[in-house]
Amino acid sequence: MSIKNIAVLTSGGDAPGMNAAIRAVVRTALFYKKKIYGVSRGYDGLIENSFAELDSKSVKGILAQGGTVLKSARSNFFKTKEGREKAAKNLKSLGINGLIVIGGDGTFTGAHLLHEEFGIPVIGIPGTIDNDLFGTDFTIGYDTATNTVINCIDKIRDTANSHNRLFIVEVMGRDAGFIALSAGVATGALEIILPEMNTSKDELLDSVKRGAENKKTSNIIVVAEGNKLGTPFEISEEIISKYPNMDIKVTILGHVQRGGSPTTIDRVNASIMGVAAVEGLLNDKSDVMVGLLNNKLEYTFLQQAIYNKAPINIELRRIAKILAT
Repeated sequence: MSIKNIAVLTSGGDAPGMNAAIRAVVRTALFYKKKIYGVSRGYDGLIENSFAELDSKSVKGILAQGGTVLKSARSNFFKTKEGREKAAKNLKSLGINGLIVIGGDGTFTGAHLLHEEFGIPVIGIPGTIDNDLFGTDFTIGYDTATNTVINCIDKIRDTANSHNRLFIVEVMGRDAGFIALSAGVATGALEIILPEMNTSKDELLDSVKRGAENKKTSNIIVVAEGNKLGTPFEISEEIISKYPNMDIKVTILGHVQRGGSPTTIDRVNASIMGVAAVEGLLNDKSDVMVGLLNNKLEYTFLQQAIYNKAPINIELRRIAKILAT
């Protein structure tokens, strides 16, 4: 199929670097003399016909901006075949025969169904701070989010040192511990609690005991959301039940992790993958995600990216344990 008109959208949770990817998609499409449309508010925009033709000036100055200029949303109507049929009709009415979606597994599920049910050529760009997509070493936004967490924990460490406190810091990741693991190692955490690993209460309390015995003036426990041990408040209560005199504070970093200007790594990766997504469509690739594996571009079928879980670095977890002694 000869691709003449391309649309691009962002869907699901926003991630720093999405704008860099949008910019790359737009400018690459224009380089190859194709029309490029931006879709506002993700799949809702496809259904509601919220298209705008873009030019080079449309993406001027967005490279360093966090968030997404195209806006994002999670569409319940698009989860129905009726909603997807309406979206496909809107694409075809504008002569758009190539769609690039930037997001995570939910975004890719929608793109795959559009391709499977209505023959729309689609390519996904991995945009999520969670870094949990199979088929790429790094998703767009992960590096920025991790650096944000490190910056926050470094500041928490300052106040923890001033009061000889233990801080339990919860970070995002849904059911993946990539941010927690990297940030925990980078900030010298006493313990890192991940969804992928079953940290027992005894292991947790042993780590706390070790920190006390080593007379550390501050201790940090990094907790990934979705872990099996419990919420940071439940973990705090568990420690207090054993060490009632310990001064413990809980910090939940929340959505600050999604904001901010993207790092160099996220800007460069987003630019590379944005170009590759357009060129993939022009070379008849479809129903795939573009990714970077060992610094090489790879295309992974969307279903593989969705249903296979990216593996956590077990060796890094072992290193964290050694360095926490």
